[in-house]
Amino acid sequence: MSNTYTVVNPATEQAVTDVQMADLAAVDAAIDRAAAALPAWRAITPGERATLLRRFASVVDAHVEELAELEVRNSGHTWGNAVWEAGNVRDVLNYYSASPERLTGHQIPVGDGVDITFHEPLGVVGIIVPWNFPMPIAAWGFGPALAAGNTVVLKPAELTPLTAIRLGELALMAGLPEGVLTIVPGRGSIVGERFVTHPTVRKVCFTGSTGVGKRIMAGCADQVKRVTLELGGKSANIVFADADLTKAAAAAPSAVFDNAGQDCCARSRILVERSAYDEFVSLLEPAVQGIKVLDPSDRSSEMGPLISAAQKATVQGYVDDVEVAFSGSRPDGPGFWFAPTVVLTDDPSERIWRDEVFGPVVAVMPFDDEAQAVQLANDTEFGLSGSIFTRDVGRALRVSRAVEAGNLSVNSHSAVRYWTPFGGFKQSGLGRELGPDAPHSFTEVKNVFISNE
Repeated sequence: MSNTYTVVNPATEQAVTDVQMADLAAVDAAIDRAAAALPAWRAITPGERATLLRRFASVVDAHVEELAELEVRNSGHTWGNAVWEAGNVRDVLNYYSASPERLTGHQIPVGDGVDITFHEPLGVVGIIVPWNFPMPIAAWGFGPALAAGNTVVLKPAELTPLTAIRLGELALMAGLPEGVLTIVPGRGSIVGERFVTHPTVRKVCFTGSTGVGKRIMAGCADQVKRVTLELGGKSANIVFADADLTKAAAAAPSAVFDNAGQDCCARSRILVERSAYDEFVSLLEPAVQGIKVLDPSDRSSEMGPLISAAQKATVQGYVDDVEVAFSGSRPDGPGFWFAPTVVLTDDPSERIWRDEVFGPVVAVMPFDDEAQAVQLANDTEFGLSGSIFTRDVGRALRVSRAVEAGNLSVNSHSAVRYWTPFGGFKQSGLGRELGPDAPHSFTEVKNVFISNE
């Protein structure tokens, strides 16, 4: 097996560069360097660790456009998305730079002494990043992990390693010591598997498919190793008849076709109250057909290509099984292009309704009342995200509490803010990322009793 991987631009199918893939010895060496760097990093005063994280954020900020350009070529992301993603890395680092000085424990009343708690870093953390959002998801792991005093080894996806490699270089430029953040490109069967089996790695953060996440969770159980999993989704966009239908229909395409549908939060099931169904669908069609699907190097592009030929074939396999109601455009010529596609169905057993397609395909289904909307929304093994469109505040609260998902938005499709928690119910994951409590998930609570006798 070759020790290099050729990175391909998904918009042109042309090679971008070759990346060296780590073998088992290289992975072990990277973990050893992270372990060697740990004592000094955890001993740094909270203020100095905060300063280094802010400096890292500042260096990222100075390279936002460079990172965005890399992501456009490597991942096929639109320029607007790529700039936001690089900026999100900066923002996450700035946010968690406040954590070292605020990672406080408790003083608990006891008799005959004092009882206090500490949040101790776990040690070496292994982070496995997917190909759909390489920069933000990397930062969601390493930002709070570093803030809590851990060192990090990070495996980018084979398809999209370039921005992670550059972030590792920028960390060193910012003054983070060698071994504190190490990027280890390689195959999942080698690098990811070693994060799971190596006893020095005390936690694994994985974002990806539910099937792989289950295998990682099972592997981590052998060492009682901590694990955070952010897995698949099949989120519902529930539109009630009293909603602003024009707004709901205009917003629906971006909620599922952003990043060409390669988003675990994609609202790929639209549920519409039957009395408003025909009107909603008539409003949805021009909104879908108006999406600018262009080469992402064109800064007016609103949707780029799928990541690979294999992913395009997978998505096409779902569409071949159903009748397409209408679709948008796509460029001709090279590139892994797929037009935004809408399917109408009333059968909740269909694959297009149940499976995570991970492409620009959405299914629309009518419902009769609030109870049926909730039942259909919850009729899935996933529970990551979702949206509810209604003018009725009471209904919004009832349905929000009833839908089994970790991140819900009312009259909006906003799913992720770095200062609020993110994660899934059911088979969409385990644990939470982001928000004020994320550093705690990279620590152990130590209780200390000091006798006054």
